Amino acid sequence: MNRKIGAKDLITLGIFTVIYFVIGAALSLLVSIPIMVPFFPAVWALINGTVFMLYTTKVEKFGLVTLMGVLTGLLVGLTGMGFWCVPTGLVFGLLGDFIMKKGNYRSFKHNLIGYAIFSIWTSGSLIPWYFFAQDTLAKYTQGGYSADYGTQVLAFTPWWSLVLFVGLNFICGLLGALIGKRIMKKHFEKAGIL
Repeated sequence: MNRKIGAKDLITLGIFTVIYFVIGAALSLLVSIPIMVPFFPAVWALINGTVFMLYTTKVEKFGLVTLMGVLTGLLVGLTGMGFWCVPTGLVFGLLGDFIMKKGNYRSFKHNLIGYAIFSIWTSGSLIPWYFFAQDTLAKYTQGGYSADYGTQVLAFTPWWSLVLFVGLNFICGLLGALIGKRIMKKHFEKAGIL
C-alpha cells in the first residue's frame, strides 16, 4: 500500500474537514450564552463524533488526522474564534494520528481513543479565557458583547476548571465516537455505503 498522501486523500480530507467545521461552527451559536463557552469544545467533540468516525473509514495514511486538526484550527481562527486552535490542532491531531496508526486506522479501539485525544484540540478556544482573561474581556466588549457577558464567562472559568473542561472534552470525544459507530452501523452499513 502506498503510504504517501495523494490527491484523493487531500480531497477526502477537504470534504470531511469542511463538514466537521461547518457542524462545529453552527454550534458556536451556543457561546452567546456565557455558561456555554467552557462547554462548547466538549459539545463540538460529541456532535462531530459521527463525522470523524466516517472519516476514519477513509483514512489509511499518517498525517491526515493531523492535517484535519490544523486546517480546522485555521478555519476557527479565520472566523474570529481565535488562532490558539492551530497549535492545539497540531499537537492533538498528531497524538490522535499516532494512536490511530498503531491500529492501522482500522481498530475501533485505537480510533476511539485517537478521536478522544484529537478532540482536545478544541480546548484551544478556551486558552484566551484562562491565560489572557482581561484582554479577552476587552476584545469581546469591543466586539459587541456586554461587559456582563465577559464577567459571567470569567465566573464560569476559574483557573482550576481548565483541567475539568479538557477532561470533559476527552469524555465527550469518547461518547461522540461511540455514537458515531452506532449510527454508522445502523444507517450507513445497512444502506451499503460502508
